[in-house]
Amino acid sequence: MEPDPLYNLLQLPKGMDPPAEKEIPQGEKKKYLPPISRKDPKFEELQKVLMEWINATLLPEHIVVRSLEEDLFDGLILHHLFQKLASLALQVEEIALTAASQRRKLAVVLEAANRSLEVEEREVPWSVETIFNKDLLATLHLLVALAKRFQPDLPLPANVQVEVLVIESTKGGLKSEKLVEQLTEYSMDEDQPLKDAFDELFKLAPEKVDAVKEAIVSFVNQKLERLGLSVHSLDSQFADGVILLLLIGQLEGFFLHLKEFYLTPSSPTEMLHNVTLALELLKDEGLLSYPINPEDIVNKDAKSTLRVLYSLFCKHRLQEIRDRVHCGTPN
Repeated sequence: MEPDPLYNLLQLPKGMDPPAEKEIPQGEKKKYLPPISRKDPKFEELQKVLMEWINATLLPEHIVVRSLEEDLFDGLILHHLFQKLASLALQVEEIALTAASQRRKLAVVLEAANRSLEVEEREVPWSVETIFNKDLLATLHLLVALAKRFQPDLPLPANVQVEVLVIESTKGGLKSEKLVEQLTEYSMDEDQPLKDAFDELFKLAPEKVDAVKEAIVSFVNQKLERLGLSVHSLDSQFADGVILLLLIGQLEGFFLHLKEFYLTPSSPTEMLHNVTLALELLKDEGLLSYPINPEDIVNKDAKSTLRVLYSLFCKHRLQEIRDRVHCGTPN
């Protein structure tokens, strides 16, 4: 028996069936994103930048996104994000538990977003149906449009495009064609300096920095309480690396021998040793996605300190919040 040619086109994992004709009504088309397109580095970078932007924007509300494909479909996070960006309140139920109520909520959010973006529903590559069905490309198009409208300085990777497969159901069976979908615009400025969500936070929304610090201080003190320690100033108390190492040890289950670091550092050299060790531990755990200069921490650079603590916050505190939500406790 000859293999279905759609296996090769879609590059499906072994054992996974290609779409059946009955899954696509006759005369209609459906778009598929092959695995090789999902692994495109620029495509992955775009998702990462957008997730960091959303998480930084919604950090004071203790909302976190782990997957753009899985976390945005029901309208809850899009509702909070749009309200925050547009500074307006939408008249829609906060918690939608049924599929019907989630669709209604999503429709209200998208209608408001389209109005703010000054576009018509028929003109845009997203809809209630595509977002609710976890169409990653549609979700990315929406987020890119929102970012360009409300935070135009967000450093989205330029010229992100992916190859997609469009399958059409005809009287003669399924027909397919490959297309290239453009997600971000081409830019001549490929050598722009590396930026992240904290660069944008400090530049475009400095009034929100204190709220972010407050949330992280609360998280840090909760974890250090068993050691009899507390933090009041993120800008200064992490400069010698001692509390940072103890916090990492608590969260990641590390035992650090006193010979490995200076418990009471008395010079900038000893402080630098401690901070460098802490950053190496975080890198080994895959928690640092942005290059951090240990000297910046020693010099009490608030942005660098926040980046380090936010990496721990994302992994531990926000996961606790999501676990509570999955258990049925709305936040």
